[in-house]
Amino acid sequence: MATVIDGKSIADDVKSGIAWEICRMKNAIGKLPGLAVLLVGKRRDSQTFIRIKIKACNEVGIASFIAELPEDCTEDEIINVISSYNENPSVHGIIVQLPLPQHLDQEKIVNAVSLEKDVDGFHPTNIGNLAMRGREPLFIPCAPMVCIELLLRSGVEIIGKKAAVIGRSQIAGLPTSLLLQRHNATVSTVHAFTKNPEQITSQADIVVTDVGVPNMVRGHWLKQGAVVVDMGTNLVKDPSCRQGYRVTGDVCFEEAIGVASAITPVPGGVGPVTISMLLSNTLDSAKRAYRFT
Repeated sequence: MATVIDGKSIADDVKSGIAWEICRMKNAIGKLPGLAVLLVGKRRDSQTFIRIKIKACNEVGIASFIAELPEDCTEDEIINVISSYNENPSVHGIIVQLPLPQHLDQEKIVNAVSLEKDVDGFHPTNIGNLAMRGREPLFIPCAPMVCIELLLRSGVEIIGKKAAVIGRSQIAGLPTSLLLQRHNATVSTVHAFTKNPEQITSQADIVVTDVGVPNMVRGHWLKQGAVVVDMGTNLVKDPSCRQGYRVTGDVCFEEAIGVASAITPVPGGVGPVTISMLLSNTLDSAKRAYRFT
């Protein structure tokens, strides 16, 4: 049976260190990090994610700012809000809650966030620097940071290992591939046009998935003893649950746990640590702004 990687305990440990650093900053210079969140529309899932982020900010001592705009707002209205946060010295991180309504140019809006406050790590310059040897991005996207954090804390060797990343989204799959390469893994990317994907994943020592397809990765897709990081979050109808649905990942957990050596559960694996990485990026941004070490 695989070791189940407990993301919640790791997240609590990371947040404890962040809270200590913020307390040290406040005592030394009287300043706190600040995180601004922009929500467009009233998607219930987006509102839930924002509540979780604000709660986490409060737990560690990060000041939070929230701007809510109607679903039919214009790009100019959103960019004006972002610009005001870009110029606000009390704000060190800005996140635009995705997805945005279809009439909006998501790339244009995300790119309006100042590079120095792009704590999501989505700015083209940050992604470009992540891809280039010898350069360092100001921020790395949170999901890839979580992947590496979970692997390292679980004692998984990355150097020289074969890794398969299923999915190539700009938020998770692509930057995860780049970050694994930085840690000297040999990385294969599996996507919608990959033929016989299970032939690639079954040779990998590390399998990371983020495609949004429940139970797509079955036990026979995995090499015996592989380490599995499941970034998928899918809502599956289940009348037996109080909410009428349950949360599951991209990996068939019941099959994978008998093959893998370690695996992240969904929920309780990647998710809690992702919020902690966002807080960590915000703290780093504040330290950089205040030149605090």
